[in-house]
Amino acid sequence: MTVALAVTVVLAGCSTSGTATPEPAPPATAATTVSVEPTATAAPEPTEEPDAAEPYVLGSTRVAGSTGNATYDVAIPQLSGGDSAVTAEFNESMRAALQDQIDGDYGNDFALSDGYSTGTTHVGSRVISAEQITGWIAVPPGAHGNSLIATVTIGTDTAQPISLDDAFTDLDAGLARLSDQAARILPTTRAGESFERSGIEPTVANFGNWTASPEGMNIHFGDYQVGAYGIGLVTITVPWADLSDVLAPGMQDVLSS
Repeated sequence: MTVALAVTVVLAGCSTSGTATPEPAPPATAATTVSVEPTATAAPEPTEEPDAAEPYVLGSTRVAGSTGNATYDVAIPQLSGGDSAVTAEFNESMRAALQDQIDGDYGNDFALSDGYSTGTTHVGSRVISAEQITGWIAVPPGAHGNSLIATVTIGTDTAQPISLDDAFTDLDAGLARLSDQAARILPTTRAGESFERSGIEPTVANFGNWTASPEGMNIHFGDYQVGAYGIGLVTITVPWADLSDVLAPGMQDVLSS
């Protein structure tokens, strides 16, 4: 767009003598028009919004085969999407947990299949945690089978597993607190007041099967660990508030996410 600006120039007369000499009338004022083009302002380049982070999707895959003394056909949790390093670590850890069950020495031939219940899973903003329950039965079959439990917890900040040793500032203090809390909570479960106390001694073997959740640390007890086979698998949740003073710095924020 052209903007017209009107600029007026006035020429004034002057005299060199003390007597004023009539000056001729000044010429008519001339109007000079100057056209000024406005400075063009470049339109801002459109900016691309960064793609939102791809979410993690928790599914499963079936693993089947046989070894010298085992046959297996088991569905295990698997991730897709998200950070590829986290996804790979979680998937490899779940496969390794199943492999440990396949390679176990149970004193006889056996078969592994899907458990009679599905393990708990949690996909948080900073942690991914899952429980694998596998059905085990002797070959040839005995009176009944058992359940094998494995758990995997991965920190998404580091793409590394989080162990009990990582979770607590002092492992012994952490295990002692879990044992105390288990003794408080178990009487409210199917295990009842007469739960098996050897199953909550403060050892990694007793508390190694755990998963994270926003509410607290889930402790998964295996068959016979805290009571008779007939009570089934028992899980308790120890609130984070009851663990906060023994957790490693920053760990509660990660595990409760």
